[in-house]
Formats: sequence, C-alpha cells, structure tokens
Amino acid sequence: MANQQTPTAADETYTVLARRYRPQTFAELVGQESTARALTNALKGNRVAHAYLFTGARGVGKTSTARILAKCLNCENGPTPTPCNVCYNCVSITSGDDTDVIEIDGASNNGVDDARILRGNVGTRPSRSRYKIYIIDEVHMLSKAAFNALLKTLEEPPAHVKFIFATTEVQKIPITILSRCQRFDFSGIAVDRIQEQLKTITAQEGMQADDEALELVARRAGGSMRDAESLLDQLLAFGSDRLTADQVRQMLGMAGDDRVLALAEAVTARDAGAALAVLDETAQGGLQMGELVDQMLAYWRDLMVVQCAGEQARDLSVPSRCRPDLQRQAKALTLDAVLAGLDVLSATRNRLRDSSHGRTLVEMALVRLCRLSDLLPVARLAQLLAQAPASPAGTARVAAVPPEGLKKKLLSGGVDPASAVRTPSPSSAAPAPPESLSELWPQVVRSVGQMMASFLERAGLPAIVGPNNLVLRFPADYNQAREYCQEPTRLARIEEAVRKISGRPWTVRVEGGPGSTATPVAKEPAPAPPPRPRRNHRAEAEKEPVVKRALDALGAQVLRVDEGFGEVPAGSVARTAEPPDEES
Repeated sequence: MANQQTPTAADETYTVLARRYRPQTFAELVGQESTARALTNALKGNRVAHAYLFTGARGVGKTSTARILAKCLNCENGPTPTPCNVCYNCVSITSGDDTDVIEIDGASNNGVDDARILRGNVGTRPSRSRYKIYIIDEVHMLSKAAFNALLKTLEEPPAHVKFIFATTEVQKIPITILSRCQRFDFSGIAVDRIQEQLKTITAQEGMQADDEALELVARRAGGSMRDAESLLDQLLAFGSDRLTADQVRQMLGMAGDDRVLALAEAVTARDAGAALAVLDETAQGGLQMGELVDQMLAYWRDLMVVQCAGEQARDLSVPSRCRPDLQRQAKALTLDAVLAGLDVLSATRNRLRDSSHGRTLVEMALVRLCRLSDLLPVARLAQLLAQAPASPAGTARVAAVPPEGLKKKLLSGGVDPASAVRTPSPSSAAPAPPESLSELWPQVVRSVGQMMASFLERAGLPAIVGPNNLVLRFPADYNQAREYCQEPTRLARIEEAVRKISGRPWTVRVEGGPGSTATPVAKEPAPAPPPRPRRNHRAEAEKEPVVKRALDALGAQVLRVDEGFGEVPAGSVARTAEPPDEES
C-alpha cells in the first residue's frame, strides 16, 4: 500500500486522499501492471531510454509513474527498480522539491522561449543527483515552434538528462516528437480494481463503507483512480461513520435502483402514464435529469448485455439483488428494441447539454421507449419493399434509411408499410421495354404523330450499327421523307420517343439508301437539340402525395428518381391527343 501519513489535530492543512495514497513504487501501481513490468525490466537490464511518453486518460497514473521512474533513477541506492523512499533524493522527489527533477506544466509553459530556456539548461549537470530529469505534463499543449526547438535536444540529449512526457491527447503531438520517445499507453482502471483500492483506503482511514456504495463510486469514476479517490474523500466528509449506497446516491443526485427498475418496468409494459408518474416522483426529490438519463443508459446497456450473453452476463451496473428483474425485463424486449432504446437515450443525453427543458426531453424519451415494441424490423421492411412491384421508368424510388443502423418506427394511424410506397398500377404504367427492335419500333412510330409516322414507315425497320445507335435508311425515291426526318428538331423528337419506349437513350441517324443522289446526312452526327430547362426531379417526387406519405410514415428519404419522372409515357397517350405536326 502507498506510504501515507495520517493527519493529526496539529496538522495545519489537510492533504487529500488522492495525494496521500499516491503510489510510490511500481508495485503499488493499480491497473498498469504491463507498464510497470516493462520499466522494471528496463531498469534491471540498464536499458533506460532518454525519452519516454506516457499517454492515457486522466487519473490513471501517468505523472505518478513518471515520479516513480525518477526516484528509481536518482535513488541513492540506484538505479534500481525499487526505490527506498527514505533517502534524501526519494523524499524530495516525492514532495516535489528536488532541484534535479524539474516538473513543467506544458499548458502554461508552451512557448518557444520556454523551450529555448529548457534547451539552454539541459547542458548544466545535476547539482547532487545522478540524472537531471524533465517531467513535462500535458505536453500536447506545447506550440509547434516549441516542439521544433526541442527536436535536436530530444534526439541527442546529454547523457545526464532524461525526458518524461505525459499527455491525455497524444494525437496532438507531432510525429517527429513521437518517433524520438518510447511510448506507453495507460489504460482505464477496471471497476473492481478501483473498488478494491477504495476499500483499502476506507479501512486505513478508520471508516466503514458498504460494498455497494464503493461500487457506485468506482463506476462513477469512469476508470480514473484519482477521480474515485477525490469522490470518496468528499463522501467520507459527509459526516457518517458508515458510507451507504443511499448516501452516495443522495450526494451525487442519483436515482435509487428501485426507481430505475420501476421506469424499466413501465417501459416493458408500454405504460407511458406510469413511466411519467415515476419520473414526477423522482423529480420531486431534486434529481438531476442528466443523472437519471445516465443511469437509464447504464441499465439499457445491461439489458443489451443480458440479451446477448444471458445468465452468463458479466460487468453489470445493477446490484445482484436486481438481477432477476433485469433478466425478466430483458426477455420481455427484443434486442432490436433495446438497441433502439439506447439510441433514444443517448440522443436525449446529448440534447440535454444545450437545453433548458430537461424534464420535457426526458419525458419525450420515456414515451418513445414505451412505444418501441411497435418497431418494424428493417429486414421485414426491406422484404415488404422488395415484394412490391418494381418501379417503372418515370416513378420515384423510396427506401427507408434508418440512422446508425437502427429501425424506424412506423407512425400510428394504420399506415401499411407495403402500401406506403405504391407504384402505379399496370394500366397506368409505361410499357415495359420490348425484347427486340421489331417490337420497339412500331410503338415509336405510333408515338411521334401521324405525319412523321407516315414518313418513318417508308424507311422500314432501322438498323442497329453500334451500342444504342440506330440508322434509318430511306430508299432513293423517298428523298423528301429523308429530308423531313433528318431535320434536327424532328430527329431529336424521334430519339426522345425511342428513349421513352425503351427506357435507354439512343442516337438515331438518317441516311439515303442505295441509288440515292443526295449526300447522306447520316455521315455527320445530327446537331444536338436545344437544351431543355433542367428539372429538379427529386423535389418534384417529394411533393407527390403518395411519396410524401411514405417519407412521413417510414422516416425514409428519396434515394433515386428515375429519368422521366412526372412525364406521361408516350405509349399511353392516344394518337388524337398528340399535338398536330407543324406541317400537318
């Protein structure tokens, strides 16, 4: 256990638990055994590097490890992996008074001038110790110029100098610095390890605490030993001889497990009124809405774990007395509903940060959770959409795209997901593309108007001369028909008719047949027709009543609108409805 001094009545100041129980040797490091083993072996084998980088979350032991390493190097009995902690060097390093172990705050000494001063002092030998050691905390706060000023010194420092960097944001450190250091990543500390350490501290402080209370503190710390010790210090000052779980919840503004269970029970029963009643009782006790949502997130995470692992589920946040209720509720919900609930709760937690209507947001979340059983699985929705008739050309295709892989809930009102995306009936749909040119071309001829049709019939069936390329060859005696059809606007009209009937763009050329005296115009590509105004098919599709209903009902979005949406298929218009040809 860490060396500590029990405060007496004569002490003028109180030293917090996080400082009094700071680890003083590698053996006392909690949760960082791999790092301690690597540094211990480096000291035993005389393979200590000139620069180290310790990275990890707050309160996991980075600075403490740096001080322990400094004591190992400068201990009067060293270098040794086990400092004595009684010699002058060890004691002064522990108190932070050693002149040869310089601790620098990177946040307040981050300029290039500070780096130049450090570089100038590196050449000075230590006053009484074996090494001059620089510990720079939050090193990522140094400026780019300061990092550049350290590069050469960091790569080839004097033999009596060691650098130890600590940071919580390693991604902000230049790669040129990282490549010159040995990096150690400090992981978050497990809940059971933190709970065990808190239990030891409580016993040494002459206090008593329930295991459930210490577990709540350990979970609240989020893997940080320093946060856990600071929170325990606050709770021990509450004034009771024994720390209970209820006291922890009261101090932290947390709801009791019974309240969270009652909320989950109401959600499982789809009773929104009961859920709101439980929330009202909880709010009357002064509970913070953010704390309640955090607890519900942890509980829904437990539901997910139990759904996946069953009775073998481990690392659950609820106490053992609540496990039977948790397992029963997990069986009453589907895994998809639990995942959707996690999504609702996490979104609510994010919205609480910027809203002054916290209770309203939580009430909305509870009502949504009570309706999760109405979810339609995405696989089923996709199956229903796949079973619907294929959308022909000229219709909008709508698909439900749930956010983050979750399901979209159908709005109440009896909307059938299969009928929410209706395709036109076969009688009103455009004809399907024919299988051959002999079937396609008569439909094209009938759709271009009576006068042009009479001229096209004289050319007979066109020839396919390449991918999506047609050639109309008129006999020599039909020069008038050939000249009429090769006019650019009429040629564009033929191409448009072919595109509508076949569903693909085609290029049509007009040539004179054998014996024709005229120079075939088909040798040169026909001039492009004048551009038509570009239509916003997506916006038009979203205004269609059927499509709009599908978007609202399924929470979907328009993925694609086929070319020709909103236009009447040429094959479905009677010949008498065609506008008269300009020369008819």
